[in-house]
Amino acid sequence: MATYSIKAEKMIFGGDCIGKIEGKTVFIPFAIPGETLEVEITKDLRDYSIAKIASIQEPSPYRVLPFCQYYGTCGGCNMQHIQTDYQSKLRAEILKDAFEREGVATPDIQIVTGPAQQYRSRFQFHDGGLMARQSNEIIPIASCPCAAPEINAFLTEIPYEERPKGRTHIFASNKITSIPEGYDKIVIAQEEAARQKKGKKLTERTAGGRKLKKQKKIRPRFEGTTVNPQNLCTVCLNEKNITFDVQGFFQSNMTVLEQAIPLVTEGLHGKNVLDMYAGAGTFSVFLAESFEHICLVEHNKNAIVYAEQNLATAGKPGCTHESYGLSGDVWVTYHAANHVQRHGEFDAVVIDPPRSGMEKSVCQWLCASDIPLIRSLSCDIATHARDAKFLTRAGYHMEKLFLLDFYPQTCHIESLAWFSK
Repeated sequence: MATYSIKAEKMIFGGDCIGKIEGKTVFIPFAIPGETLEVEITKDLRDYSIAKIASIQEPSPYRVLPFCQYYGTCGGCNMQHIQTDYQSKLRAEILKDAFEREGVATPDIQIVTGPAQQYRSRFQFHDGGLMARQSNEIIPIASCPCAAPEINAFLTEIPYEERPKGRTHIFASNKITSIPEGYDKIVIAQEEAARQKKGKKLTERTAGGRKLKKQKKIRPRFEGTTVNPQNLCTVCLNEKNITFDVQGFFQSNMTVLEQAIPLVTEGLHGKNVLDMYAGAGTFSVFLAESFEHICLVEHNKNAIVYAEQNLATAGKPGCTHESYGLSGDVWVTYHAANHVQRHGEFDAVVIDPPRSGMEKSVCQWLCASDIPLIRSLSCDIATHARDAKFLTRAGYHMEKLFLLDFYPQTCHIESLAWFSK
């Protein structure tokens, strides 16, 4: 197969570097900006090509040996070959580029990070293993250097053949308070067979030489948590207990989450605050310290149940709240004006939308509002930058921008922006 010499240019969203061969853009996985590489073209399309590294002619000074035996095979990490601090710098540059493409000027990005290994508390296993990179094959891992120690204890103690089959959600951390001291700090929730298989054809895949059934994701009516006492988990974050369902969404990096919470709530105070896409009420519990009334909006009605519980047990007494188990669009269309009429204008908004970003009507409503302070979180830099574009056009100013480095060794980027008007 023909090989080409190429200079890796900047890293882009997704973790690949780009370069040029005869003027055509080439995407190069596992490269580092500035390296000279010999590559083979693995996919040649009209507008771009994808290549794999055949050899490294001039390595980056930031290239290091990966520390995981499954690196490059497992679908999780894709930046272990890069020195840790430089990884964070690259992710910050990618974040800045995303906002600049939307015409949004950013302040200096502040990086919030934690340990580079043994940080991840939340995993989803498939038949006891992890999914391979760009494949449905299952890797029967024996340990994961990025996993919390409690998860690696589980992987060590339970042989691969004896682990739960199907899709299994695991959350483990020394922050768990719902499990007594002396017990393993881990909650294991296996999805019901009906939820995994209903209405879907099963395809075959292999792991360890044997054929397994592929269980495709089923989209429940309300994505996220399911009310099952066996799946409940309570963690202590910044001296407050937060309860959630391990089959629903919760952050994986407790160290970074504890740093992020005060950055979200810092400087916010007043009579009324809106927690849009509130989840299990993690931020609301802390906002209750500085506001008289909280409005929570979350389409997952089960998550709202946990938010109510968390506010009752960990919120500040005297702070009232109203919860809406609705999409942001429905709340804005049918309830926002009435809520404001009854409780007064909002003094601040905390908004943490899904990967798709703010719903169009929610963004338009915020842009038309005179709410003085908005704290906007996102797990997708493209939609965050898009929404920021509309906010800044509407007169909001971005005061601060944070890279919330929840996932070291990966290209995943989460961010927090402070807006004022």
